[in-house]
Amino acid sequence: MRAGVVVAAQPGVEELAVRAEELGLHSFWVNDSPMVHGDPFVALGLCAKATSRIRLGVGVTSPALRSAPAAASGLASLNALAPGRISCGVGTGNTARRTLGMRPASVAAMESFTAALQDLCAGRSVEYREGDRACDVRFLHAGAHVHTDDPIEFVVAALTGPKAAAVAGRRGTGLISFGLLDPAAWRALHDARRQAARGAPRDPASYVVTALHVLEEDEDPGGAAARDATGHLVLSLLTFAADTAADTAADTAADTAAFAERLGPEEREAVRRLLDRRGTTATAPDRHTKLYPGYLGRIAPEDRDLILPSLMNTLALVGTPDDLRARIATLERAGVDELLIQPVVDPPAEMARLAELLT
Repeated sequence: MRAGVVVAAQPGVEELAVRAEELGLHSFWVNDSPMVHGDPFVALGLCAKATSRIRLGVGVTSPALRSAPAAASGLASLNALAPGRISCGVGTGNTARRTLGMRPASVAAMESFTAALQDLCAGRSVEYREGDRACDVRFLHAGAHVHTDDPIEFVVAALTGPKAAAVAGRRGTGLISFGLLDPAAWRALHDARRQAARGAPRDPASYVVTALHVLEEDEDPGGAAARDATGHLVLSLLTFAADTAADTAADTAADTAAFAERLGPEEREAVRRLLDRRGTTATAPDRHTKLYPGYLGRIAPEDRDLILPSLMNTLALVGTPDDLRARIATLERAGVDELLIQPVVDPPAEMARLAELLT
């Protein structure tokens, strides 16, 4: 199993990329959530100049955030700095759009956007449309400006639904998912991708993003240290449930309708307490301004009670080294190629533990 890391864009991010490369990690990804984190293209430009081997990824962008020409320009510019080392995740923008108080893009829009990025980043022309006006566009200044010779790796973001996996199959891309540690769910995604790929000869790479906490001897798996290391992932799910509780199948995308209804009683109670604690409701039009500050950052101590052990076990990897290696091996057998962690407590130390765990 390969290993990598996902971080937020901020000053000094290139130092983390250098350390990840020194540890032998395979990839280094930066989130694309404009009103929550810094810009991933700026951050990865610094990382590209500071590193020489590690893959660098945008994880993930969306047609609801950037036009295809703008996103392709950023990617091809990064490819000029780090030829052949660039990856890009493409999704509907669930997080990045919801932090703006908006709905994510449709799966169809994501597929068209992915196709356009693939063509533009390979130096081909695409039809670019705004309203009723459509024109063929391509890079007019290649060479020193952008790089289109070495391929960029594209991966499609899938939560648990087959629609995004089918897009990955039709477009010949990899898959990336978040907190999806169920081997059966991964096998279902891979089946959906293969069916849509119509017998393509290879399966592109699959990535899972999670959080990791390696227990010390006799450490409580539900203790403060474990909750701090994994809480951002658990809180992101509770936040998503709180934000989408009023959604319906008619007005939401990517199989997220009525997500909160699939939670158990204890989890629904945690969602209720989160809304109360943030001073908002599931239907307040400005709830995004209350729910998302600090999103995917280290949790506050007063929120540790919301980090339920059941969700920690579902979304994150907490256990002894032997337990974790066994669980990772099960994911690998289900077709996951790379484990990506989001370290928020002590990123250098958490990256080192990941590297040690998988060597």
